[in-house]
Amino acid sequence: MIERERILKIRDLKISFKTGNGKVQAIRGVDFDLYRGETIAIVGESGSGKSVTTKAIMGILAGNGQIDSGSIDYVWYDENTGERNQRDIVQMSKEELQKHIRGRKIAMVFQDPMTSLNPTMTIGKQIMEPMIYHYGKTKEEAYEKAVELLKEVGITDAKKRMNNYPHQLSGGMRQRVVIAIALSCDPYVLICDEPTTALDVTIQAKILELIKELQRKKDLSVIYITHDLGVVAKVADYVNVMYAGKIVEKGTIDEIFYDPRHPYTWGLLSAMPDLDTDDDQLYTIPGSPPNLAHEIKGDAFAPRNQFALNIDLRLDPPMFDVSGSQTHKVASWLMHEKAPKVEMPESLKKRIEKMKKEGVK
Repeated sequence: MIERERILKIRDLKISFKTGNGKVQAIRGVDFDLYRGETIAIVGESGSGKSVTTKAIMGILAGNGQIDSGSIDYVWYDENTGERNQRDIVQMSKEELQKHIRGRKIAMVFQDPMTSLNPTMTIGKQIMEPMIYHYGKTKEEAYEKAVELLKEVGITDAKKRMNNYPHQLSGGMRQRVVIAIALSCDPYVLICDEPTTALDVTIQAKILELIKELQRKKDLSVIYITHDLGVVAKVADYVNVMYAGKIVEKGTIDEIFYDPRHPYTWGLLSAMPDLDTDDDQLYTIPGSPPNLAHEIKGDAFAPRNQFALNIDLRLDPPMFDVSGSQTHKVASWLMHEKAPKVEMPESLKKRIEKMKKEGVK
């Protein structure tokens, strides 16, 4: 068996924000690993902590945010000596992050290209800038590589496009430019924060396929942030389901789609649109996410969970291993050996059986 090469190791990450209403505990102890060439999707409702987690990895938290505890270890191998290097991003200064990590080792594609691109600069200059800053390339060298990158991301007439401004391009082309900028310094990790949200469905599919193709070609590790489980099914190897600042279920794509165990994951899967459903309305998870400005006692999902146990109101559940799996873990007291056996809703069971028969997620 080939040993997987770990790129990121996140342990017990806790992040809070100071607001006018007090301290908001946005991330409440997140653990996960990312390996070379693999894709992790982080899913959950808005406000669950997906984007905050990845902004901490990039070192771009808002000014009122702080990392209270935990570590984000970035691991890389020196291409010349083969030596293994490891740095805790949490312990790095802003200057170190800017010089050594952000854009160089770890790059990010945001959901709206118009807010990522500078409207006053040509796209050519914006692609060239990171190469000149991080690697000291001459303008001529950076120009040649920028043209190649535009071709790689599927933009025709690349030399002409180098002189265009963002407003002169379509939404899909702008997102391709953002991907080209992210790849300009040959990063090891690419973080995609809802990269297709602002695009129409046909362009979405092309952008997802482009990222997958570039990942294969460059052996990239990718983190996808999304609330769209349809996107997850197309791109991910592993899935982390987040709720109220914690990961409540994690596993391979098949484990999460075909054998979900957490009631919150059941709710997310049930809420996916289905053309063959007999229901007149889409399923919605009852209630609302908790206010993280208040201390949470017990399981944060308990007030919305029809299967909640008495212990859920008192104690936060640990991560339980799903029997027979090394990768599938669930933070729910329903997984305890003494808990009553609860089955997923019948409608979701039927949906999963249908997906299995069709061989799709």
